[in-house]
Amino acid sequence: MKPTVSLHRPTWAGRNYSLLTAAAVVTNLGSHGALIAAAFAVLETGGDGGDVGLVAAARTLPLVLFLLIGGAVADRLPRHRVMVAANALNFVSQGAFALLVLTGEPQLWQMMLLTALGGTGHAFFSPAAEGMLLSSVSGEQVSRAFAVFRMAMQGAAVGGAALGGAMVAAIGPGWVLAADAVAFGVAGSLRAFLDVGHIAPRAPGGGLLSDLREGWREFTGRTWLWAVVVQFSVANAVVGAADAVYGPLVARDHLGGAGPWGLALGFFGAGTVAGALLMTRWKPRRLLLAGTLCVFPLALPSAALAIPVSVGLLCAVMFVTGVTLEVFGVSWMTALHQEIPEEKFSRVAAYDWFGSVALVPMATALAGPAESAFGRTSALWGCAALVVVVTAGALCVPDIRNLRRRTRQVTSAARPSADAESPVGGHG
Repeated sequence: MKPTVSLHRPTWAGRNYSLLTAAAVVTNLGSHGALIAAAFAVLETGGDGGDVGLVAAARTLPLVLFLLIGGAVADRLPRHRVMVAANALNFVSQGAFALLVLTGEPQLWQMMLLTALGGTGHAFFSPAAEGMLLSSVSGEQVSRAFAVFRMAMQGAAVGGAALGGAMVAAIGPGWVLAADAVAFGVAGSLRAFLDVGHIAPRAPGGGLLSDLREGWREFTGRTWLWAVVVQFSVANAVVGAADAVYGPLVARDHLGGAGPWGLALGFFGAGTVAGALLMTRWKPRRLLLAGTLCVFPLALPSAALAIPVSVGLLCAVMFVTGVTLEVFGVSWMTALHQEIPEEKFSRVAAYDWFGSVALVPMATALAGPAESAFGRTSALWGCAALVVVVTAGALCVPDIRNLRRRTRQVTSAARPSADAESPVGGHG
């Protein structure tokens, strides 16, 4: 008789965690290819770097405008319903974008409008999704759970970016955008089955503005939190401009087009998978010190594009950057889960997201004019230098250097509010 093998999920991988992970895999498969497709859809209609930047800015501007409202809504309403509604909006907007590209020559304003609708959906989705994920795990294995989630999510990005670049080169950007729309529909269906019964009903509050003020107090009451967000407000802006605008242009002029650029982005995704795998084993005691040190390599891709290096060397640079950035990502999520009360996850996540993307629309919109004024090479070297400067500045904050991992989980009720919290350095 053959022995039967029983496969069990780890204790920390409950139903919600599994659904969230599966949905994230589906959306990442579609969205990473769609980012490449959108840029090349603009270029194929005769657009230049400035037009690519405007479309990218149109995606991030509503994200900035509606993120804080999205965070407050996600802490008031069942988070899974907010997520499903946002996925539905992304399904419609991305499907319309695909139809427009496949059936004619889309105008710049049309592409900007549809990407803006997608950004609006993202603004409501992101705080709800982060709050739902943070509330789906507990116990001493939260860091491993976040690492595995990010490994699965980033693993999908490897295939999505590489396949998306290849599909754009082979059959055009319209079909890649259509596949992304389908992915949003499938992911929204999965998220509809999330269970929020374990989350205590929210006590009636003083309204939306009161919720936003309370989230602001939680955010500003933690120096390590707002300092890192300020750091990434600059870093994300310049890296976003380099990836969304300069990357496709360098690929077109020096690397051979969409395929090699998609391959490079795929190597970045592979690096994030490797970094997440590393973080399933490594648990740095000083969470944010280790994480912030690993942000310095984020300057390398901009430098590589400025030279520009060969496709092989660019892929190696992107891989190393992905590994180190994922160390930060897992450390950051663990710190948020450890320090922020569950009922305020989404609002704090909204301020985190808001600060992190606030400058991205301006940076992407100015990328084209900056290239005209200073040259593409100088603009890329400037991007790399800014990443180094703001990361060094973050390391000057004592709370970032001293925040330590707790050896045992503290319940939400026992976590102090931002108003009463002692300095972060004393938690170790």
